[in-house]
Amino acid sequence: MIVTNSEKETRALASQIGSMLSKGSVIALSGELGAGKTTFSQGLAKGLGVEEYVDSPTFSILKIYEGRLPLYHMDVYRLDEESMEDLGLDEYLFGDGVCLVEWPSRIDSLLPEETIAIDIEALSTGARAISIHSAKLYKGLMS
Repeated sequence: MIVTNSEKETRALASQIGSMLSKGSVIALSGELGAGKTTFSQGLAKGLGVEEYVDSPTFSILKIYEGRLPLYHMDVYRLDEESMEDLGLDEYLFGDGVCLVEWPSRIDSLLPEETIAIDIEALSTGARAISIHSAKLYKGLMS
């Protein structure tokens, strides 16, 4: 677990992660409302070289940003696995870019085996506890 003490630190950590990602990477980003998923997403996009402003795809379900690699940013809160497949959104999970999925528990069985799970928890101090479930990525951040 990594603790960030400000939005700036959260963005910086996410940017570092973004810079380490390669084609086909899938990030499953979990956290309650207000935990900092959008802030994290903005940093991840910056690490991928995205210059466009990044916001939550809550109402559009999918937003695509161009950078060093395309970023497919999904919010699947209102979907289930069947509707995900019906809309063809599952193709982005195996696309040529990086797929960032918010509320991934809604589509668990569709996620690739190599998915990197990242959980954000807002602490009472205002800090964020960020858990990264990928040994390779975590070791890269700690070196």
